[in-house]
Amino acid sequence: MLATISPAAPAEQTPLPDKPFAEHRIVLQLSDNDPKKQGLVISVAYNLLKLYDPDKVAVEVVTFGPGIELLFPGNSNRKLVESLVAQGVRFDVCLNTVDTVERDTGKRPEFIAAATPVQVGVGQILSLTENGYTLVRP
Repeated sequence: MLATISPAAPAEQTPLPDKPFAEHRIVLQLSDNDPKKQGLVISVAYNLLKLYDPDKVAVEVVTFGPGIELLFPGNSNRKLVESLVAQGVRFDVCLNTVDTVERDTGKRPEFIAAATPVQVGVGQILSLTENGYTLVRP
């Protein structure tokens, strides 16, 4: 018996639990600690919220490597990040990076309460892109 394999139809996007009406899904990657890049990621997130109704766009910022410093309590962009979180933007912090920093320095870095811990930042990006998100690396 031969099995036939038909081309897969485009995946139907399932509603997001926190953004059931999202028509656009964007993941922003931040993997370095350049203040200009941090500002650019924040600017892109704000611009997306202005362009689309905040209920119509899901924006997730995934930080890993030196990019996690955006989510440190002393970062100068903290208020902007917290403002974006209040508008529905999610900021992920890679726990593998946090563990590496702790191993290298002997001190576990703290990050703001608005940050969402994910085990592997790149894995989170992969999962999001496999589920209909568009990856942008400003």
